[in-house]
Amino acid sequence: MFQTFGATTTPQQGPPRLAALRLEMDAAGLDGFLVPRADAHHGEYVTEADARLAWLTGFTGSAGFAAILTSSAGVFIDGRYRLQVVDQVASDFTPVHWPEVQLADWLQEQMPQGGSVGYDAWLHTIDEIATLTKKLNGSGIALSPVENLIDRIWSDRPDAPNAKFTAYPTEFAGEDHQSKRRRVASGTHVITLPDSIAWLLNIRGTDVERNPVPHAFAVLHPDGKVDLFATPGKADAIADHLGPDVTVHPRDRFLDHVAALPAPVLIDRKVCPQIIGATLGDKAVHGTDPCLLPKARKNPTEIAGAKAAHLRDGAAMVRFLAWLDQEAPKGGLTEIDVVKQLEQCRRDTNQLLDVSFETICGAGPHGAIVHYRVTDDTNAPVTPGNLLLVDSGGQYIDGTTDITRTVAIGAPTQDHRTCYTAVLQGMIAISRAQFPKGVAGSHLDALARAPLWAMGMDYDHGTGHGVGAYLSVHEGPHGLSRRATTAFEEGVIVSNEPGYYRAGAFGIRIENLIVVTAAPPGPDNRDLMAFETLTYVPLDRRLIDTSVLSPAEKSWIDHYHAATLDRIGPLVDGDALDWLKRATAPL
Repeated sequence: MFQTFGATTTPQQGPPRLAALRLEMDAAGLDGFLVPRADAHHGEYVTEADARLAWLTGFTGSAGFAAILTSSAGVFIDGRYRLQVVDQVASDFTPVHWPEVQLADWLQEQMPQGGSVGYDAWLHTIDEIATLTKKLNGSGIALSPVENLIDRIWSDRPDAPNAKFTAYPTEFAGEDHQSKRRRVASGTHVITLPDSIAWLLNIRGTDVERNPVPHAFAVLHPDGKVDLFATPGKADAIADHLGPDVTVHPRDRFLDHVAALPAPVLIDRKVCPQIIGATLGDKAVHGTDPCLLPKARKNPTEIAGAKAAHLRDGAAMVRFLAWLDQEAPKGGLTEIDVVKQLEQCRRDTNQLLDVSFETICGAGPHGAIVHYRVTDDTNAPVTPGNLLLVDSGGQYIDGTTDITRTVAIGAPTQDHRTCYTAVLQGMIAISRAQFPKGVAGSHLDALARAPLWAMGMDYDHGTGHGVGAYLSVHEGPHGLSRRATTAFEEGVIVSNEPGYYRAGAFGIRIENLIVVTAAPPGPDNRDLMAFETLTYVPLDRRLIDTSVLSPAEKSWIDHYHAATLDRIGPLVDGDALDWLKRATAPL
């Protein structure tokens, strides 16, 4: 299996490592040290060799950071991880609700007399350090770039991944890399994001689990030529694919190369490491990673690939849900059993290259832990009378999938149905949205929350994130959240996943992937956009309270289910087809 179930951290590991880190801080003359969940590339995901936050604290969430001081240690986590962090870290660490509490404010409260706080300049972006420096101005707290103190005490730190890069065929990319390089070149750009480099050069890698990206740095020149910096040997197999306009250099020569670049040099300060900004100095011009928007705007080939991947994945999901509906009410399943069966259904397609993230399978109270990962230690029974939340996805050569379904095990309660229906109404509102060109996810996010808000409820995560084309399952810059300010454009794929979570009881999330399309112009000839659904898997009709649905919402569900039967029906047979017909019957 791709997914494993061993616990990778324990709360007990934290205290002795914290003590060792404080000894290093004292030796370095520091009063504090920052430990982000980041690597030098500043993508969302890190390798085991870069998982310093998890190694120190035990917290394994996909976002967060720690601020270690001589007498306090804060672990900063957002709303997705409020329950998880309590289970994973020892009492020596204090969970801090972020972004409600900002790091600068916390530091000033903890260090009223001032002091020196160290940080690794590879692991913090230019924006992060500039913002923190400005907020600390006049506080007596100074930031100092230092050698990473965690690396000094992490004696058994894993080696960095060393698998070779591979070429991504143009038949799936829809455009060769020569064309891409010429199209986006507009100056000398330093590019550090792995998925940007993967997209630009039509290459893939296995350096980060679940996300087929290469760990490398790149300099894109005005003429479209590229200098690529990678660990020696990793790019050997793609030399012919890269061609004469892409020159490969040893990774450890990157910073020297950057220092020698003539001005001006364009960098994206939101993702570029502070050390690169410091190296360039006045030669740096701040802009946006030139690959972000072109990568997000999927071309017709990529959209066709996404649709094919979602049909294949949808059929696997239907076979899985049919099995679950038959076996779960018997009371013999555990969360791990469910995860294994779902991965097997995807493997049976003979086209699964990896899961797109660790499957989230939460039974009953575990469903309220937004990014719960089942382990051998936490594995819970799937008990009749509870809800089961399953958030999963696959990596296929033609597309990346991400889907969540919440299902009733046995008979649901009215409380289950009330909450599920409110979440579903929010998902439908996004799916049906039509909006003028120039609208961003921050403008639409409230549509998904309004049914819950009307009941005095909400959820502490974004409603959706961008998704790559056989790339990262979380892709910027688009999304559906208060912070998603980039206007939608045709071809952008995002998730649509409102939820509701009741600690100690249950969690509900419903997720489809959707793609931005042009809509017919309105009566005043305004340019309009809409969403087209990519995911076709039945909703749990047992959890839908039809008495509170509007005629338009009922119609959407019936049309969605009819389309699901039409698209997925030919891909399944036997018991799965019989189940699908029942699951998609009109309300």
